[in-house]
Amino acid sequence: MSPTRGALVTGAAVTAAAAVVLTVVVWPEGSGSHPSRDAASPSGTSATAAAPSPSRSYPLSSTPSTIPAVREHTAARGPGWQPGKDSSIVIAKGSQVLADEAQLLAKELKLPYRGAEAPREGDVELALGAKDQGPAESYTLTVRDRKVKITGPDESGVFYGTRTLKQSLKADKTFPEGVVNDRPDRPQRGLNLDIARKHYSAEWIEDRIREMGDLKLNQLGLHFSDDQAFRIESKTHPEVVSDEALTQDEVRRIVGLANSLHIEVVPEIDSPGHLGAVLRAHPDLQLRNTQGRESRGSIDISEPGAAKLVDELLDEYTELFPGKYWHLGADEYQALMVSDPAASYPQLQRAAEQKHGSGATIEDLATGWLNDRAEVVEPKGRTAKAWNDGLFRDSKVKAAKNIEIEYWTGKEIGARPPQEYLAEGYKMLNLNDEFLYYVLGEPNEFVYPTGKRIYEQWTPMVLRGTEPVAQRYSPQILGGRFAVWGDLPNAQTTQQVADGIRMPLVATSQKLWDPRKPELTWAQFQELAARTGSAG
Repeated sequence: MSPTRGALVTGAAVTAAAAVVLTVVVWPEGSGSHPSRDAASPSGTSATAAAPSPSRSYPLSSTPSTIPAVREHTAARGPGWQPGKDSSIVIAKGSQVLADEAQLLAKELKLPYRGAEAPREGDVELALGAKDQGPAESYTLTVRDRKVKITGPDESGVFYGTRTLKQSLKADKTFPEGVVNDRPDRPQRGLNLDIARKHYSAEWIEDRIREMGDLKLNQLGLHFSDDQAFRIESKTHPEVVSDEALTQDEVRRIVGLANSLHIEVVPEIDSPGHLGAVLRAHPDLQLRNTQGRESRGSIDISEPGAAKLVDELLDEYTELFPGKYWHLGADEYQALMVSDPAASYPQLQRAAEQKHGSGATIEDLATGWLNDRAEVVEPKGRTAKAWNDGLFRDSKVKAAKNIEIEYWTGKEIGARPPQEYLAEGYKMLNLNDEFLYYVLGEPNEFVYPTGKRIYEQWTPMVLRGTEPVAQRYSPQILGGRFAVWGDLPNAQTTQQVADGIRMPLVATSQKLWDPRKPELTWAQFQELAARTGSAG
């Protein structure tokens, strides 16, 4: 935050009728980034008409006001930069791929876009640097000679530089002189949204995407299939789709907006559990125990038709979501949550032994199911993800090591601690339900998380409960997502959800970008969020 600007020494004296006034302004250290244009007033120094032109000195600039905070700022003396009547946005020659980022910034700052032209005084220039200029998503922002230049090794880094410029201008009206070198601490940073149990309009989702872009978040998880509903139009299996659902055109619009803001959409069709909505249209694939009782949301993976149905859905939606990741779910398969799975579901036990040999268990069958689904999406260029409770400690069949594990809970009976997965070499994402789970209606002892608690107590290393894992595992922890779940969907309106998650998401963005302990208190951070526009 920049302190209040103001002059230290002012005054005036006229020594003779022929004398002219020479203005000298001295700006003390720590008084702020830049003097205001009309701050100078006549000093007590006088001179003749032959005296040199007035001069001005500046204090060292302050760090830009942004969320997340910039990692490095080299202060300098100078007036900084603010949009002027002759300012415009340009891109460097050879950087035409940045035209979209430049045009967006021009629209936001209400400045003209001049294309690939040499920058003039007052301009902002975007330039794509060499791939070895810095790590992925990094950028350098330089303010010098009344110009701004933002460079990065990739488009996303340059885009994040424009977010820093936009936020700091909103907070302080002027961007401070000097050089910002910035980069994220974790490569995956985002929001997870359960649109299956609560319907959200495309416009509501797009509003969250715009907020995410300004916070330098880069991943939106969409959990669109569960027991309660299936919320995206299907061309191959329209019978599974709920009455309130996004059309495929709306999804394309959502994905397009996300891509333009360098946000990856991660879709999820959870299986073999949480398939209740699909199974209502395919009751022949519903898992039943020896008494004929349905296993809630569970598909019978001993039936050949089960894999065929789920794989057809995966094939369809991997075309609709052309991103890098696919979430396969794999959690809470009810067949494995009874006291004796083999006795309750002998058909699953037989299938396990037929596929994986003598001594195989239903856990092996479920793990094999996960690996088989991963083999459906991986040839399409997707990295598969799964929830941590979809992997088992003592199974004969092991989940493929290239599946990313999203750790959400250690509260369930028999839940494995994150250290076990890390020791086995898996890469993990942090969705710790102690801090990052916003569960509508607060069932099962959940409470709505607060930004303050995330800001003060959570880090990406705190995967379960409140204790961090050993530092040696840090390279395997890819980042995290703040998650909204619709267990009791009518407990809040969509507006209440938007308001309730805003500051927790802002705090999450800070902790995923910058690994250092925050310098600001929570109260100061809230005030900064208000000034930058992050608080809504």
